Amino acid sequence: MTMNANWRTFTLLALLGMHLILFFPGFFAPYDFAQQHRDFPFARPTRIHFVDATGKLHLRPFVHPLVPSDEASDSYAEDLRQTCSLRLFVSGAPYQVLGLWTMKLHLVGVDPPAQLFLFGTDSFGRDELSRMLYGGRISLIAGMLAAVAALGVGTLLGLLSGFYGGGLDAGVMRVAELFLALPWLYLLFAVRAILPLNIKTTDAFLLLVAVVGLVGWARPARLVRGIVLSAKEKNFVLAAKAMGATDTHLLRRHILPETYGVLLTTAALLVPQFILAEVTLSFLGLGVGEPIPSWGNLLAELQQYSVLTSYWWMYLPAVALVLLFLLYHSASSALQQKTTEVRT
Repeated sequence: MTMNANWRTFTLLALLGMHLILFFPGFFAPYDFAQQHRDFPFARPTRIHFVDATGKLHLRPFVHPLVPSDEASDSYAEDLRQTCSLRLFVSGAPYQVLGLWTMKLHLVGVDPPAQLFLFGTDSFGRDELSRMLYGGRISLIAGMLAAVAALGVGTLLGLLSGFYGGGLDAGVMRVAELFLALPWLYLLFAVRAILPLNIKTTDAFLLLVAVVGLVGWARPARLVRGIVLSAKEKNFVLAAKAMGATDTHLLRRHILPETYGVLLTTAALLVPQFILAEVTLSFLGLGVGEPIPSWGNLLAELQQYSVLTSYWWMYLPAVALVLLFLLYHSASSALQQKTTEVRT
Protein backbone atom coordinates (compact mmCIF):
# COMPACT_ATOMS: atom_id res chain seq x y z
CA MET A 1 0.00 0.00 0.00
CA THR A 2 2.86 2.37 0.83
CA MET A 3 4.54 1.71 -2.50
CA ASN A 4 1.29 2.37 -4.36
CA ALA A 5 0.76 5.58 -2.41
CA ASN A 6 4.32 6.72 -3.16
CA TRP A 7 3.87 5.93 -6.85
CA ARG A 8 0.61 7.88 -6.98
CA THR A 9 2.29 10.83 -5.30
CA PHE A 10 5.25 10.71 -7.70
CA THR A 11 2.95 10.49 -10.73
CA LEU A 12 0.81 13.41 -9.66
CA LEU A 13 3.86 15.53 -8.80
CA ALA A 14 5.50 14.73 -12.15
CA LEU A 15 2.29 15.62 -13.98
CA LEU A 16 1.98 18.84 -11.98
CA GLY A 17 5.61 19.71 -12.75
CA MET A 18 5.12 19.16 -16.48
CA HIS A 19 2.01 21.34 -16.43
CA LEU A 20 3.91 24.06 -14.59
CA ILE A 21 6.65 24.08 -17.22
CA LEU A 22 4.18 24.12 -20.11
CA PHE A 23 1.96 26.81 -18.60
CA PHE A 24 4.93 29.16 -18.13
CA PRO A 25 7.08 28.45 -21.19
CA GLY A 26 8.59 31.93 -21.41
CA PHE A 27 10.65 31.42 -18.26
CA PHE A 28 11.90 27.94 -19.19
CA ALA A 29 12.44 28.62 -22.93
CA PRO A 30 15.82 30.12 -23.88
CA TYR A 31 14.31 32.12 -26.76
CA ASP A 32 11.04 33.44 -28.12
CA PHE A 33 9.22 30.79 -30.17
CA ALA A 34 9.34 32.96 -33.32
CA GLN A 35 12.98 34.10 -33.04
CA GLN A 36 14.94 32.92 -36.07
CA HIS A 37 18.64 32.21 -36.34
CA ARG A 38 18.91 32.09 -40.12
CA ASP A 39 22.60 31.14 -40.00
CA PHE A 40 21.80 27.88 -38.19
CA PRO A 41 18.96 25.95 -39.90
CA PHE A 42 18.69 22.36 -38.66
CA ALA A 43 21.52 22.78 -36.17
CA ARG A 44 22.07 19.76 -33.94
CA PRO A 45 21.42 20.01 -30.20
CA THR A 46 24.12 22.07 -28.53
CA ARG A 47 26.78 20.08 -26.70
CA ILE A 48 27.45 21.01 -23.09
CA HIS A 49 31.10 20.82 -22.03
CA PHE A 50 33.07 20.88 -18.80
CA VAL A 51 36.55 20.30 -20.31
CA ASP A 52 37.91 22.65 -22.98
CA ALA A 53 40.24 21.89 -25.91
CA THR A 54 43.35 22.31 -23.73
CA GLY A 55 42.11 19.76 -21.18
CA LYS A 56 41.25 22.36 -18.55
CA LEU A 57 38.31 21.50 -16.29
CA HIS A 58 35.63 24.18 -15.87
CA LEU A 59 33.31 24.08 -12.88
CA ARG A 60 30.71 26.07 -14.81
CA PRO A 61 29.36 24.27 -17.92
CA PHE A 62 30.03 25.97 -21.23
CA VAL A 63 29.45 25.63 -24.97
CA HIS A 64 31.49 26.43 -28.03
CA PRO A 65 30.03 28.80 -30.66
CA LEU A 66 28.91 27.16 -33.88
CA VAL A 67 30.50 27.99 -37.22
CA PRO A 68 29.39 26.76 -40.67
CA SER A 69 31.15 23.63 -41.87
CA ASP A 70 32.36 23.00 -45.41
CA GLU A 71 30.73 19.55 -45.48
CA ALA A 72 27.11 20.66 -46.04
CA SER A 73 24.89 23.71 -45.79
CA ASP A 74 23.26 22.36 -42.61
CA SER A 75 26.46 21.11 -41.01
CA TYR A 76 28.23 23.07 -38.30
CA ALA A 77 31.44 22.78 -36.32
CA GLU A 78 32.34 24.07 -32.87
CA ASP A 79 34.81 26.91 -32.56
CA LEU A 80 37.05 25.34 -29.92
CA ARG A 81 38.95 28.58 -29.41
CA GLN A 82 36.00 30.16 -27.59
CA THR A 83 34.18 29.02 -24.46
CA CYS A 84 30.84 30.59 -23.57
CA SER A 85 29.49 29.85 -20.11
CA LEU A 86 25.95 28.77 -19.31
CA ARG A 87 24.21 30.96 -16.78
CA LEU A 88 21.03 30.67 -14.76
CA PHE A 89 18.36 33.37 -14.44
CA VAL A 90 19.43 35.54 -17.34
CA SER A 91 17.69 38.39 -19.14
CA GLY A 92 16.40 37.57 -22.60
CA ALA A 93 13.47 37.95 -24.97
CA PRO A 94 10.39 39.50 -23.31
CA TYR A 95 7.32 37.30 -22.76
CA GLN A 96 3.87 37.61 -21.25
CA VAL A 97 3.00 35.93 -17.96
CA LEU A 98 -0.68 34.95 -17.92
CA GLY A 99 -1.27 37.86 -20.27
CA LEU A 100 -0.97 40.29 -17.35
CA TRP A 101 2.62 41.50 -17.22
CA THR A 102 5.85 41.30 -19.22
CA MET A 103 9.04 39.63 -18.00
CA LYS A 104 12.51 39.07 -19.45
CA LEU A 105 13.85 36.57 -16.91
CA HIS A 106 14.77 33.15 -18.37
CA LEU A 107 15.92 30.07 -16.51
CA VAL A 108 19.04 29.46 -18.56
CA GLY A 109 21.11 31.32 -21.14
CA VAL A 110 24.59 31.43 -22.60
CA ASP A 111 27.22 34.11 -23.04
CA PRO A 112 27.52 35.57 -26.55
CA PRO A 113 28.45 34.88 -29.26
CA ALA A 114 27.28 31.30 -28.70
CA GLN A 115 23.70 30.10 -29.14
CA LEU A 116 21.97 27.60 -26.89
CA PHE A 117 19.99 25.03 -28.91
CA LEU A 118 19.43 22.25 -26.39
CA PHE A 119 16.96 20.47 -28.72
CA GLY A 120 18.41 21.72 -32.01
CA THR A 121 16.73 24.04 -34.51
CA ASP A 122 14.20 23.75 -37.32
CA SER A 123 14.42 24.81 -40.97
CA PHE A 124 14.26 28.52 -40.03
CA GLY A 125 16.84 28.24 -37.26
CA ARG A 126 14.20 28.54 -34.53
CA ASP A 127 15.07 26.93 -31.22
CA GLU A 128 13.18 23.64 -31.06
CA LEU A 129 13.06 23.53 -27.24
CA SER A 130 11.44 26.97 -27.05
CA ARG A 131 8.89 26.02 -29.69
CA MET A 132 8.17 22.73 -27.93
CA LEU A 133 7.43 24.51 -24.66
CA TYR A 134 5.22 27.17 -26.24
CA GLY A 135 3.58 24.58 -28.49
CA GLY A 136 2.98 22.29 -25.51
CA ARG A 137 1.06 25.09 -23.81
CA ILE A 138 -1.21 25.46 -26.85
CA SER A 139 -1.85 21.72 -27.13
CA LEU A 140 -2.35 21.28 -23.38
CA ILE A 141 -4.75 24.21 -23.03
CA ALA A 142 -6.69 22.99 -26.06
CA GLY A 143 -7.01 19.53 -24.54
CA MET A 144 -8.01 20.84 -21.12
CA LEU A 145 -10.57 23.32 -22.42
CA ALA A 146 -12.06 20.68 -24.72
CA ALA A 147 -12.26 18.27 -21.77
CA VAL A 148 -14.04 20.93 -19.69
CA ALA A 149 -16.52 21.49 -22.53
CA ALA A 150 -17.12 17.75 -23.00
CA LEU A 151 -17.50 17.11 -19.27
CA GLY A 152 -19.78 20.12 -18.86
CA VAL A 153 -22.16 19.06 -21.63
CA GLY A 154 -21.91 15.39 -20.72
CA THR A 155 -22.54 16.01 -17.02
CA LEU A 156 -25.57 18.20 -17.67
CA LEU A 157 -27.16 15.76 -20.12
CA GLY A 158 -26.26 12.77 -17.96
CA LEU A 159 -27.80 14.33 -14.86
CA LEU A 160 -31.02 15.24 -16.61
CA SER A 161 -31.24 11.95 -18.47
CA GLY A 162 -30.65 9.77 -15.42
CA PHE A 163 -32.80 11.81 -13.04
CA TYR A 164 -35.89 12.33 -15.17
CA GLY A 165 -35.71 9.21 -17.38
CA GLY A 166 -38.51 8.55 -19.85
CA GLY A 167 -38.36 10.08 -23.31
CA LEU A 168 -35.58 12.49 -22.37
CA ASP A 169 -33.38 9.59 -21.25
CA ALA A 170 -34.11 7.58 -24.37
CA GLY A 171 -33.44 10.51 -26.69
CA VAL A 172 -30.17 11.56 -25.04
CA MET A 173 -28.85 8.00 -24.93
CA ARG A 174 -29.68 7.33 -28.59
CA VAL A 175 -27.80 10.45 -29.63
CA ALA A 176 -24.92 9.47 -27.35
CA GLU A 177 -24.77 6.02 -28.92
CA LEU A 178 -24.62 7.66 -32.34
CA PHE A 179 -21.66 9.80 -31.29
CA LEU A 180 -19.92 6.78 -29.75
CA ALA A 181 -20.44 4.68 -32.88
CA LEU A 182 -18.97 7.28 -35.22
CA PRO A 183 -15.15 7.30 -35.58
CA TRP A 184 -14.24 10.46 -33.68
CA LEU A 185 -11.35 11.37 -36.00
CA TYR A 186 -13.49 11.31 -39.14
CA LEU A 187 -16.23 13.16 -37.32
CA LEU A 188 -13.73 15.88 -36.42
CA PHE A 189 -12.64 16.07 -40.05
CA ALA A 190 -16.25 16.41 -41.18
CA VAL A 191 -17.07 19.14 -38.66
CA ARG A 192 -13.82 21.00 -39.33
CA ALA A 193 -14.37 20.77 -43.10
CA ILE A 194 -17.53 22.89 -42.93
CA LEU A 195 -15.71 25.64 -41.04
CA PRO A 196 -13.76 28.36 -42.87
CA LEU A 197 -10.08 27.66 -43.44
CA ASN A 198 -8.78 31.22 -43.69
CA ILE A 199 -9.41 32.43 -40.15
CA LYS A 200 -7.25 34.03 -37.50
CA THR A 201 -5.12 31.79 -35.31
CA THR A 202 -7.10 32.70 -32.18
CA ASP A 203 -10.40 31.92 -33.87
CA ALA A 204 -9.00 28.66 -35.23
CA PHE A 205 -7.89 27.67 -31.73
CA LEU A 206 -11.30 28.44 -30.18
CA LEU A 207 -13.14 26.65 -32.99
CA LEU A 208 -10.85 23.66 -32.57
CA VAL A 209 -11.52 23.51 -28.83
CA ALA A 210 -15.28 23.83 -29.36
CA VAL A 211 -15.38 21.15 -32.04
CA VAL A 212 -13.24 18.67 -30.12
CA GLY A 213 -15.09 19.28 -26.85
CA LEU A 214 -18.60 19.01 -28.23
CA VAL A 215 -17.77 15.83 -30.11
CA GLY A 216 -16.60 14.11 -26.90
CA TRP A 217 -19.61 14.61 -24.59
CA ALA A 218 -21.20 11.18 -25.09
CA ARG A 219 -19.01 9.00 -22.88
CA PRO A 220 -19.12 11.31 -19.82
CA ALA A 221 -22.90 11.55 -20.25
CA ARG A 222 -23.30 7.78 -20.11
CA LEU A 223 -21.07 7.50 -17.04
CA VAL A 224 -22.88 10.27 -15.19
CA ARG A 225 -26.27 8.81 -16.12
CA GLY A 226 -25.30 5.47 -14.58
CA ILE A 227 -24.23 7.12 -11.33
CA VAL A 228 -27.40 9.20 -11.19
CA LEU A 229 -29.61 6.13 -11.71
CA SER A 230 -27.95 4.54 -8.69
CA ALA A 231 -27.72 7.67 -6.53
CA LYS A 232 -31.35 8.76 -6.85
CA GLU A 233 -32.49 5.48 -5.26
CA LYS A 234 -30.33 5.90 -2.15
CA ASN A 235 -32.05 6.44 1.17
CA PHE A 236 -30.72 9.94 1.87
CA VAL A 237 -31.93 11.14 -1.55
CA LEU A 238 -35.36 9.57 -1.06
CA ALA A 239 -35.55 11.11 2.41
CA ALA A 240 -34.67 14.57 1.11
CA LYS A 241 -37.26 14.21 -1.64
CA ALA A 242 -39.91 13.12 0.88
CA MET A 243 -39.16 16.24 2.92
CA GLY A 244 -40.00 18.41 -0.07
CA ALA A 245 -36.56 19.10 -1.57
CA THR A 246 -36.75 20.46 -5.10
CA ASP A 247 -35.22 18.68 -8.07
CA THR A 248 -32.55 21.38 -8.33
CA HIS A 249 -31.62 20.92 -4.67
CA LEU A 250 -31.45 17.13 -5.03
CA LEU A 251 -29.27 17.32 -8.11
CA ARG A 252 -26.94 20.00 -6.75
CA ARG A 253 -26.52 18.89 -3.13
CA HIS A 254 -27.01 15.13 -3.14
CA ILE A 255 -26.54 13.61 -6.61
CA LEU A 256 -23.92 15.74 -8.34
CA PRO A 257 -21.28 15.23 -5.57
CA GLU A 258 -21.56 11.47 -6.20
CA THR A 259 -20.12 12.02 -9.68
CA TYR A 260 -17.01 14.00 -8.72
CA GLY A 261 -14.64 11.03 -8.44
CA VAL A 262 -15.69 9.56 -11.77
CA LEU A 263 -15.56 12.96 -13.48
CA LEU A 264 -12.02 13.58 -12.23
CA THR A 265 -10.87 10.19 -13.47
CA THR A 266 -12.65 10.73 -16.78
CA ALA A 267 -10.98 14.13 -17.16
CA ALA A 268 -7.56 12.49 -16.77
CA LEU A 269 -8.51 10.16 -19.63
CA LEU A 270 -10.13 12.76 -21.87
CA VAL A 271 -7.41 15.43 -21.75
CA PRO A 272 -4.76 13.30 -23.55
CA GLN A 273 -7.38 12.15 -26.07
CA PHE A 274 -8.30 15.72 -26.88
CA ILE A 275 -4.63 16.77 -26.99
CA LEU A 276 -4.15 14.03 -29.57
CA ALA A 277 -7.13 15.37 -31.51
CA GLU A 278 -5.60 18.87 -31.58
CA VAL A 279 -2.21 17.46 -32.55
CA THR A 280 -3.77 15.42 -35.36
CA LEU A 281 -5.72 18.35 -36.81
CA SER A 282 -2.74 20.72 -36.55
CA PHE A 283 -0.47 18.06 -38.07
CA LEU A 284 -2.79 17.93 -41.09
CA GLY A 285 -2.99 21.73 -41.33
CA LEU A 286 -6.56 22.01 -40.02
CA GLY A 287 -5.76 23.36 -36.55
CA VAL A 288 -3.33 25.92 -35.17
CA GLY A 289 -1.09 27.20 -37.95
CA GLU A 290 2.28 28.91 -38.25
CA PRO A 291 3.89 30.91 -36.81
CA ILE A 292 2.10 29.92 -33.58
CA PRO A 293 3.57 26.58 -32.52
CA SER A 294 1.68 23.52 -31.34
CA TRP A 295 2.94 19.98 -31.06
CA GLY A 296 0.88 19.14 -34.12
CA ASN A 297 2.44 21.64 -36.51
CA LEU A 298 5.90 20.97 -35.03
CA LEU A 299 5.52 17.33 -36.03
CA ALA A 300 4.17 18.39 -39.42
CA GLU A 301 7.75 19.06 -40.54
CA LEU A 302 8.29 15.30 -40.42
CA GLN A 303 6.10 15.05 -43.51
CA GLN A 304 9.19 16.05 -45.46
CA TYR A 305 11.26 12.98 -46.23
CA SER A 306 14.58 14.79 -45.78
CA VAL A 307 13.57 15.90 -42.28
CA LEU A 308 12.19 12.49 -41.42
CA THR A 309 15.44 10.70 -42.24
CA SER A 310 18.12 13.25 -41.35
CA TYR A 311 17.19 15.26 -38.27
CA TRP A 312 16.35 13.01 -35.33
CA TRP A 313 15.75 15.90 -32.92
CA MET A 314 12.62 16.84 -34.86
CA TYR A 315 10.99 13.75 -33.27
CA LEU A 316 11.33 15.20 -29.77
CA PRO A 317 7.82 16.75 -29.69
CA ALA A 318 6.48 13.21 -30.16
CA VAL A 319 8.60 12.04 -27.21
CA ALA A 320 7.16 14.83 -25.05
CA LEU A 321 3.66 13.88 -26.22
CA VAL A 322 4.16 10.23 -25.26
CA LEU A 323 5.59 11.22 -21.86
CA LEU A 324 2.59 13.44 -21.14
CA PHE A 325 0.21 10.65 -22.16
CA LEU A 326 1.95 8.15 -19.89
CA LEU A 327 1.73 10.56 -16.95
CA TYR A 328 -1.96 11.15 -17.57
CA HIS A 329 -2.58 7.41 -17.86
CA SER A 330 -0.78 6.78 -14.58
CA ALA A 331 -2.65 9.66 -12.95
CA SER A 332 -6.02 8.31 -14.12
CA SER A 333 -5.15 4.86 -12.75
CA ALA A 334 -4.11 6.41 -9.43
CA LEU A 335 -7.31 8.47 -9.24
CA GLN A 336 -9.44 5.45 -10.10
CA GLN A 337 -7.74 3.39 -7.41
CA LYS A 338 -8.13 6.21 -4.90
CA THR A 339 -11.83 6.55 -5.75
CA THR A 340 -12.31 2.81 -5.28
CA GLU A 341 -10.57 2.93 -1.89
CA VAL A 342 -12.79 5.82 -0.75
CA ARG A 343 -15.97 4.03 -1.78
CA THR A 344 -14.96 0.82 -0.03
